[in-house]
Amino acid sequence: MRTETPISWQRTLWTMAAVQAIMMMAFSSMGPFLALFIGQLGVKNQHAVEVWAGVVASSNFLMSAIMSPIWGGVADKHGKKMMVMRTTLAIAIATCLMGFSRNVYELLIIRMLQGAFSGFSASANALVASVIPEERLGYALGWLSTFAMVGSLLGPLLGGVLVDTFHHNYRIVFFLTALFASTAFILTWLLVREPRVNAEHAASPRKRLSLIGQFKLLGEMKSIQVMFFVLFVAQFSVMSVQPVLPLYIRELADKSTQLVGILGTLSGICFAVTGLADLIFSPFLGKRSDRIGYKRVLSISLLGAALCYVPQALAPNIWVFILGRFGLGIFVGGVLPTANALVGRFTPREQRGRMYGFTSSSTFLGSFAGPLVGGAVSAAFGIRTMLLAVIGLYLINLIWVRLRVREFSDEQTADGV
Repeated sequence: MRTETPISWQRTLWTMAAVQAIMMMAFSSMGPFLALFIGQLGVKNQHAVEVWAGVVASSNFLMSAIMSPIWGGVADKHGKKMMVMRTTLAIAIATCLMGFSRNVYELLIIRMLQGAFSGFSASANALVASVIPEERLGYALGWLSTFAMVGSLLGPLLGGVLVDTFHHNYRIVFFLTALFASTAFILTWLLVREPRVNAEHAASPRKRLSLIGQFKLLGEMKSIQVMFFVLFVAQFSVMSVQPVLPLYIRELADKSTQLVGILGTLSGICFAVTGLADLIFSPFLGKRSDRIGYKRVLSISLLGAALCYVPQALAPNIWVFILGRFGLGIFVGGVLPTANALVGRFTPREQRGRMYGFTSSSTFLGSFAGPLVGGAVSAAFGIRTMLLAVIGLYLINLIWVRLRVREFSDEQTADGV
């Protein structure tokens, strides 16, 4: 059995990494045409289209935040592989149903149902964390984050190409996206093997908890509680500037008449360089966190991300802004994987599904609140002010980490003390 263990965890890691990329590609492929599809559903006023696009996009994150703790508890009871299969199948069905939407209200309801039955990231993290050797947890979650970024980068490009290929028939793109999610379901079913120890722990009386009992258990784990703020603020900071960045890029490009004609390409570059840097450095930071400490790498990443927003907020031209975006990608790739690795190390294996469900709620809430608050602040005070505010958020998060987050050591138990 011992000689097979490395093969088992490595196969699970790389399979789930591929599944992560496919699912993120499926999610992000809708971005380039979601607002346009809403227009086809009968919403004619441009302002109303923008409002509906924000509501439809955010509703998924809100429902995911509400339901993630529940699905996390189910994962601990009935198996984490089963939860990954459930969420990939649910997303496939919901995405397919979106293609049959007759009006924006049906689209919103289906999108909310997709969020309620998804929780993919929590299930994937919990599954990988249940089989990975403890000393390789940061390394493994770093690779999961990297493949997620690959999917996020390829998704919008794929969605745009498919829309042009099928002459703006958005419904066909929904059906093809559902096919991608179905592929992820099949890969998980055929290639992932969950360790038997999970089945043994499933019979443990401590695991048969109501939702109230789960919250009580969480109240006993102080080290996990402090990570909620870390994850929420980290995700809120990233997502808060996403809706306004294209407008800021246009403002910088307008200063050079040579760049106005390639605004779309510049916007793509500004988003892509962040993902490219994340892709390169996220596995490295995850690996280093296993060696030099999670708290240290998390602190370095937060400080580095804050500093990289300075040239973005004060950028005199588009090139300085692009440089700042690349620098941001270097450091932001070390935040979520390292924070999730800390959560895993402080949590017993048999309870990681539940805990990752709770912590995923904090990241989903950040994804939900960030764009709403960021857009409002930018409209009221300007985009540069919002970028400067994000620096403050990262520094607040850094101070919280230095004061409240404890470094994990092998001598510690996963009981939050």
